[in-house]
Amino acid sequence: MNAIEIRNLSKRYGEKYAVNGLDMTVPQGAIYGFIGENGSGKSTTEKLICGLIRPSGGTIRLWGKDHRDQEVRSRVGVLIESPGCFPNYSVWNNMKLQAANLGIRNENEEIRRVLRLVRMDGAASNKFKNCSLGMKQRIGIAFALLGDPALLVLDEPINGLDADGMRIMREILTGLSARGTTVLISSHILGELEKIATHYGILRGGKLLKEMTAEELNADCPTYVALKTEDTERAREVLARAFGRVETDGETGEIRVYGAYAEGVAKYLYGNFGIPVTELRTAKISLEEYYIDLMREGRE
Repeated sequence: MNAIEIRNLSKRYGEKYAVNGLDMTVPQGAIYGFIGENGSGKSTTEKLICGLIRPSGGTIRLWGKDHRDQEVRSRVGVLIESPGCFPNYSVWNNMKLQAANLGIRNENEEIRRVLRLVRMDGAASNKFKNCSLGMKQRIGIAFALLGDPALLVLDEPINGLDADGMRIMREILTGLSARGTTVLISSHILGELEKIATHYGILRGGKLLKEMTAEELNADCPTYVALKTEDTERAREVLARAFGRVETDGETGEIRVYGAYAEGVAKYLYGNFGIPVTELRTAKISLEEYYIDLMREGRE
């Protein structure tokens, strides 16, 4: 079953469309990476899914039901922008207020459960204002997890975190997905998103440009041989004749040869033309590079 099915969704402000004819499908249990430039409609779409704003047209179905259905709404946890916490209250007391707001029974047990999930059980007595950015982001996710939602909608939860904070966030989200929770997450940090996402939706101008699984992305991102020589221009010229797709990075001077093996490229250059290779490695197109190329193609 799909957790989210969106068809022909639109949201208009005056004459401008923030979302325009959007179709989108998020399978149950997926970590769906929602990608797009600033102003592409990501946050608007997330707010529409959560019922925070009303669509101008189209349909949103969660687990096959209208997203406005009360039972469905109770299964959705949300963190958009930042958690609404009282800075001078402790983490625990802020959680107590949120639990009361949601009408959760056995709130102490539930708060302990979600704080353990986000690795914040040891900081329950800390005042919110004294928590680091990473801790505050985890508190926001703990808020969203109260009541054990089946769908978690997260808007930029890893932006601004340090390396350790991002590692912890990855572990939390993959752990939730393993338990069957569906996660819709937007982020500009594509390298981190690539480590956890099972599905992707790439948005541009309020429309979905591409939707794919991690396996499909992997198949679309070719490997290449990256190398440097002392004669970049000549090396690129002779490699292009033999290997077809050859590109040069203008900033680093690195030559990329697609559809080739590192050893074969090095032997070809030196054995036939006496051009020594000073650096050599095999790499793969990243999600970030794939996204940039896709955006460039769209503009052209």
